[in-house]
Amino acid sequence: MSLFESGPQELLPYDGSAVLHEWVLGDASWESLMADLVEVVPWESHTIKMFGKEYPQPRLVAWFGDPGSDYSYSGLKMNVRPWIPTVSMLREAAERIAGVRFNSVLVNLYRDGNDKVSWHRDNEPELGEEPVIASISLGAPRRFKFRHLLTREVVETTLTPGSMVVMSGLSQSCWEHEIPRQAAVSEPRINLTFRQVHAG
Repeated sequence: MSLFESGPQELLPYDGSAVLHEWVLGDASWESLMADLVEVVPWESHTIKMFGKEYPQPRLVAWFGDPGSDYSYSGLKMNVRPWIPTVSMLREAAERIAGVRFNSVLVNLYRDGNDKVSWHRDNEPELGEEPVIASISLGAPRRFKFRHLLTREVVETTLTPGSMVVMSGLSQSCWEHEIPRQAAVSEPRINLTFRQVHAG
């Protein structure tokens, strides 16, 4: 963490909030946290449905949560797994800064810059109308982009290891976001997106 670290930064100019916190891990080492997650998380490879067609998901994933926190997106139903210590510790950090309780998390492993997530919104019914989602990054810095659905304005930042973005308000209604492909990136990245899933 830099001695010259700036405070939280609002990324969205209007219609919702996405606050970037540059370091949320306290005294923890992101390298050791990431090494543990790579080793112990039961990573899954899935096929997702988009526009009526099936595609290999360009990253590995795992879903952890409280009992009953089932979740589906892009035609894919995630298998909820019980919390493990490293993920629980990161959840506590996310809850402390976001000021809300999370009952589940989607963990993504981007193996290199060819892995990505395309434009999307986290607007599934299980998340409610204006969900709070806290996204912690570990590993290789990656570009993170927002695009407004009506104005098409694009906002971009770089997510560095140990940072967290807290999205709330209209951020999932009015904006979509992506992690674009970056072929020059050779190192892996892990991203944990903490959510509150509501029973249907």
